[in-house]
Amino acid sequence: MALIITDNARAQIEEMMKEEDQETVRLRFGVKGGGCSGLSYSLGFDYDVNEELDAKKEINGIPVTIFKQDIPIIKGTTIDFKQNMMGGGFTIDNPNAIVSCGCGSSFKAKEREGTPGDC
Repeated sequence: MALIITDNARAQIEEMMKEEDQETVRLRFGVKGGGCSGLSYSLGFDYDVNEELDAKKEINGIPVTIFKQDIPIIKGTTIDFKQNMMGGGFTIDNPNAIVSCGCGSSFKAKEREGTPGDC
């Protein structure tokens, strides 16, 4: 699949999944329009899988769902979790991003420009 989840991210996701129904919950990662560069990442939990539209796989022990049309834009992307003195947060390193916003949550890809909005 198009995605890499580091061990640090896996540990954080597993901790967060404890508050969900672990029998059916999946991590959903994707791309949506918006942000100052046109596209932004979507990362959250989901219980529904549309077999026609979604790709699903287990990545580093995490059940993951990705909207099939997003795969070319996120191929090779790494999700990590970094902890520092200010707290922690997920980081996303996408080799397909040709422009990234200063806030780090918005990007533009050659395959799809998206619709710029507020960050």
